[in-house]
Amino acid sequence: MAINYNLAKVYALSDNDPEFVMQIITLFVTELPEDVKQIDLGIKTKDHKLAYSYAHKIKPSLDLLGMTVAHQEILEVEAWTKAEGKRKEIVDTFESVKSQIDKAVKEIKKDFDL
Repeated sequence: MAINYNLAKVYALSDNDPEFVMQIITLFVTELPEDVKQIDLGIKTKDHKLAYSYAHKIKPSLDLLGMTVAHQEILEVEAWTKAEGKRKEIVDTFESVKSQIDKAVKEIKKDFDL
């Protein structure tokens, strides 16, 4: 049972096509963990452009999978990168996003035997 994600938008977008749904969730579990690592690297090294590009890249996936809190927080990460803020300002917000993505990935893998 999905607690950390919601596939309602994915099913609506796909007209309930199970193959399309599997493509979306497979991309989510394979690409987002790597994208999160790049955001983390960008924050740690104060490479605002790197952090921004990957935050911007994952934003639609968070929305599509109904992860509204993580989606809102990734918008905060984007705003931080644009303002070229200090690292400590964004660490807690990013850790929250990272935690939510980790939980969703684990849950999806379990729910879909990936």
